[in-house]
Amino acid sequence: MAISNIRYGEGVTKEIGMDLQNIGARRVCLMTDKNLSQLPPVNAVLNSLAKHSINFQMYDNVRVEPTDQSFLDAIQFAKKGEFDAYVAVGGGSVIDTCKAANLYASSPISDFLDYVNAPIGKGKPVTVPLKPLIAVPTTAGTGSETTGVAIFDFKELKVKTGIASRAIKPTLGIIDPLHTLSMPERIVANSGFDVLCHALESYTALPYNMRGPCPSNPINRPAYQGSNPISDVWALHALRIVAKYLKRAVRNPEDHEARANMHLASAFAGIGFGNAGVHLCHGMSYPISGLVKTYKPKDYNVDHSLVPHGLSVVLTSPAVFAFTAQVHPERHLEAAEILGADIRTARIKDAGFILADTLRKFLFDLNVDDGLAAVGYSKADIPALVKGTLPQVR
Repeated sequence: MAISNIRYGEGVTKEIGMDLQNIGARRVCLMTDKNLSQLPPVNAVLNSLAKHSINFQMYDNVRVEPTDQSFLDAIQFAKKGEFDAYVAVGGGSVIDTCKAANLYASSPISDFLDYVNAPIGKGKPVTVPLKPLIAVPTTAGTGSETTGVAIFDFKELKVKTGIASRAIKPTLGIIDPLHTLSMPERIVANSGFDVLCHALESYTALPYNMRGPCPSNPINRPAYQGSNPISDVWALHALRIVAKYLKRAVRNPEDHEARANMHLASAFAGIGFGNAGVHLCHGMSYPISGLVKTYKPKDYNVDHSLVPHGLSVVLTSPAVFAFTAQVHPERHLEAAEILGADIRTARIKDAGFILADTLRKFLFDLNVDDGLAAVGYSKADIPALVKGTLPQVR
C-alpha cells in the first residue's frame, strides 16, 4: 500500500509556508489554473508563502482536462525554474500537471513517452528521486492528492492516457474543506461522480490475488493492483459518505458539513483506488472525454469543449455494473444497499440490475446528463469510442 501524508481541517492551508520552510525549500513552483488564481484557495496559499518569506514562481497556465501539450508547457516551465519543491492548488488537472512537471524536471534526459503508460508510451519504472510536492485540492473528486497517477489527453491519438507510478505521489495532501465552498453546483456534482466511481470500481475490481503473472521484481508491480483488503475499507467508507452527503453538497453550497465530508471522501476513495485501481467506467471514460465535439458543461469557465472527467466516468456506470456483477454479485448488492436499495428479498443473480437501477435513480436525482447522446455522441461514434478504450490496459 502506498499513501500520501494527509493533513485535514478548516484553515490548514495557512500552514503551507511553514511546511516549505521546514523542508528547507528555496525555490518553489506554485501551479494552478487561470480561474483559481483569482479565488480564495490560491489567495490562502499566497498569504502563507508571503508570511513565511517563501521564494516562489507561479505557473497559472494549467489546462482543465490537460493534454500532452499542456503537460509539456508546464514541464518546460519546471525545467527552466530549477525548483526544489512544488505546490499544486486546484483539482485533478492541476495536481496531475504538477506531478508530471516534477517528474520530467527531475529526469531531464527522459523522453516524454518514457513514463507514459504502455501501450501508448513505454511505461518505464521511475527510478529518479523527485522533489517534494504539496497538493492542495480544491475539488472533492479526483483524490489526486493521494495517488501516483497523472492523466492527460494524448491529442494525436485522441485518447486519454497517463503516467502511473507510486514515485509521483504527492509528499503531502492539504485537505482544507474551506476550499470546496467556492465550487459551483455542477462541479460539485461531476467531481462527486468521480468519487462514487472510484469507490465502486476499486471495490469491484478483480482481486489482487487473481491477477497475474506476478511481477518479476517489486519495482514493476503496478500501482493499480486489484481489490485488496485495505483498499476495500477505504472504498466502502467513501461510498457511505457519498450516499449520505453528495446530494446535500450539490443542492446547498452553504452546507459546510456535506461539502467537508465530500472533500474527505475524495481522499478516502483516492487511497482505495490508488492501490486497487479502477476498471471499466474509467477505461471507457477516456475516449468519451478525448473525442468530445462541441459539448460545453454548465458552470465550467473554459474556452474549449470538454466532457468533465467525473461525468464521462459516471455515464457508463449503470451499464458497467450490470455487466460486472456476474464476477462478484455479493459486492454489487452490498454497494446497491449502501446507495439506498432494499435488498432484503433480492436474488443474487439480479445483483447487477439492482445496482444499475439504484445508480440510475441516484444520478437522475442529481440531474445528470442522460447518457452518451446528451454529451454529443451517436451510434456512429461507437467504433471510435471502442478504439479509444482498448489501449487502457492498466
